[in-house]
Amino acid sequence: MGGSRAQVNKPHKTRFSSKSSRNIHKISEKDKNRIAKSSRNVTQGARAARLQRNKMLREQKKAAILKEKRASSGSVSPPRVILLFPLSASVNVSSLAEDILRLLSTEVSGAVPSTVASSEYKLRATVLQAPHGDLLSCMEMAKVADLVAFVASATEENTCDYIDSFGSHCLSVFRSLGLPSTVVFIRDLPTELKRRNDAKKIVTSSLTSEFPEDCKFFPADSKDDLHKFMWLFKEQRLTTPHWRNQRPYLMAQKVDMVPDDSSPEKCTLLLTGYTRGHSLSVNQLVHVSGAGDFQLSKIEIMKDPIPLNARKDRNAMDSDDIQDVEVIRSLTPDPLSQEPLLVENVPDPLAGEQTWPTEAEMAEADRNQKQKRMRKRTLPRGTSEYQAAWIIDDTDEEDSGAEDDGDDDEDDEGMVLDEVESGFPSQEGTNNPDFEEDQASLYLRDSDEETENDSVMLEGENLTREQIEDEIKKIKEAHAEDEEFPDEVDTPLDVPARKRFAKYRGLKSFRTSSWDPKESLPPEYARIFAFDNFARTQKHVIAKALKMEQEGRDDCAPAGSYARLYIKDVPLHVASKLCAAFRTAPVILCGLLQHESKMSVLHFSIKKVDSYEAPIKAKEELIFHVGFRQFVARPIFSTDNINSDKHKMERFLHAGRFSIASIYAPITFPPLPLIVFKGAIGGGSPVVAAVGSLRSVDPDRIILKKIILTGYPQRVSKLKATVRYMFHNPEDVRWFKPVEVWTKCGRRGRVKEPVGTHGAMKCIFNGGLQQHDTVCMSLYKRSYPKWPEHGFPVLDA
Repeated sequence: MGGSRAQVNKPHKTRFSSKSSRNIHKISEKDKNRIAKSSRNVTQGARAARLQRNKMLREQKKAAILKEKRASSGSVSPPRVILLFPLSASVNVSSLAEDILRLLSTEVSGAVPSTVASSEYKLRATVLQAPHGDLLSCMEMAKVADLVAFVASATEENTCDYIDSFGSHCLSVFRSLGLPSTVVFIRDLPTELKRRNDAKKIVTSSLTSEFPEDCKFFPADSKDDLHKFMWLFKEQRLTTPHWRNQRPYLMAQKVDMVPDDSSPEKCTLLLTGYTRGHSLSVNQLVHVSGAGDFQLSKIEIMKDPIPLNARKDRNAMDSDDIQDVEVIRSLTPDPLSQEPLLVENVPDPLAGEQTWPTEAEMAEADRNQKQKRMRKRTLPRGTSEYQAAWIIDDTDEEDSGAEDDGDDDEDDEGMVLDEVESGFPSQEGTNNPDFEEDQASLYLRDSDEETENDSVMLEGENLTREQIEDEIKKIKEAHAEDEEFPDEVDTPLDVPARKRFAKYRGLKSFRTSSWDPKESLPPEYARIFAFDNFARTQKHVIAKALKMEQEGRDDCAPAGSYARLYIKDVPLHVASKLCAAFRTAPVILCGLLQHESKMSVLHFSIKKVDSYEAPIKAKEELIFHVGFRQFVARPIFSTDNINSDKHKMERFLHAGRFSIASIYAPITFPPLPLIVFKGAIGGGSPVVAAVGSLRSVDPDRIILKKIILTGYPQRVSKLKATVRYMFHNPEDVRWFKPVEVWTKCGRRGRVKEPVGTHGAMKCIFNGGLQQHDTVCMSLYKRSYPKWPEHGFPVLDA
């Protein structure tokens, strides 16, 4: 092997079959140059295509910006809405509004209307004055404002007085809604130039941190100051919140109603104003803010009463009656294309599988009927058996109210009550101990602090001042106890735990254990709608609305047109309240996208505001402002677990952190801001309790209510311990035996057997147990929101 030569690979010997074919793959110099040139051309062509594409994108953006600018400031655009908001109570915005309107309407004498057109500035504007102290009116005005002008006074003695508590509170609410373009007007500046500049610098430095970075400060004392601002405002590109650009809306300038002869309790509501955002179809549903969802019977597109060119029709500007305005075109809905006003799904009680009852089931039904007759009831003197059948027992109401979370899901892992145990198995009267236990369970008042709104009794009952104070004290104590000992409940002494907690089950792992989202759903789930793929449906609905906008269909009122909307089947008392409220706050109408009138389960990311100190209990009645829409809801709160499909319910909305609020409400496509109001107990105006945004629409989101039963070690021997006070009879120990136990010091174990007759039990742990430790058992059941009794705030007012 030492004299052997290393193997040399001879080129092409193994690649070609013959000598003549070895040179076929060789390429000439001419061909090499041609190929190199072509590859170079490909590289240069790709770069040129990339540059051309970037150029086209820039041109498209410029064209879009130019189109938007023409649409917002052209002759066909609606008047720009300017909201004057006083930062303190000492600011007089009425004089500033009059100065702006007289500057824009130089040819108008006498009283100046709130909407004017200026041929000098080539601008139409509507000036709104926010009433200081009325948060709801200010918020409704901010929803439709194109420019929010905050007005400050330079005559305040202290710099902290430039914005008071109400102004700061409103500003935080405006931020949650999404601020449009903003400016700050400074009034009452000194006339001397040096003092004027110094005062302006002081005000600007004090308020800069409260507003966005692009917010500019303008003096607004003289006509020249307002003249400079108007020239800048005319050329300014206004920014609006994204959620406002998704739907058409209208701020009513005139509100009227026409009684319906066929139905005395209904009427037709007439709203007149400029359509904004997108074109409004006569076939789509509309939402009147605070009143509900309705259909349109007609849209009349009228001649603009305030044209930008005043020479066109000077007489139309002086007319205040909507009947005098000329109707250009009338749109009527197509019965085949009109969106139906479908709110709830109508369940069919006979849609499920029906089987003929067996003889055993019929015998059991007869036995239950006899037992029902044997029950002793306290009835008024002279009540017949027929009349007694219509009287609802207080015990039945309390039992249905105590466990009204809407879920009838039975417990697994051996924790299921059969019909014999949960019924009344004997006809021997009240001497049966099982009967007495069941009677006691009926009178039990939800000892684990069920989250039903206990303050419902405030509705419809005249409570004294002492009763109201006691109710507030109880809620505050429950809130403090929930923060100190979350989820811990006491096992009742008079009711077996296997019956009191019959709806609860144990979980091996909260994160990985399975829970069927379709299991034992409440009756309310038969009334709501769900999507197979919500994101895909939202994408399809928005694309359909955009296509309708681009086609320019005949059944649509274009954006910027002056129109009168006929809203049919409005309750008469609702229309009367809207006409009365129109004097102080704007009446807003917004068009709804497809499916947005149907009920479902909505989830919001919500946070309690710092200024609201009272506890917010789950299932309390709250007013939700979601974009332009308003409705009443009774939410439940839960955590947001990213790595699990199950979420733990919270009995209170705790301050300082975000939670998820789940409610029954009409479907709404995100993103949308949320402002939550809670009514005052004394009957005053509602106050802001929380803010947030819409997260998703998903009825299958699993929210589990957790309770913890606690016991204490009596005797400890290495890994074994005798635990007492978790249960009070051995039957309960055997019932909950499959559930795992744990301690607050980190030990885990299981129940081995009951000890004695008073509910003590022997447990085995994975480590030594300390005498001062606490033994816990976690139980879960699924919770659902509460169906609201009142749909909309105006209906409840």
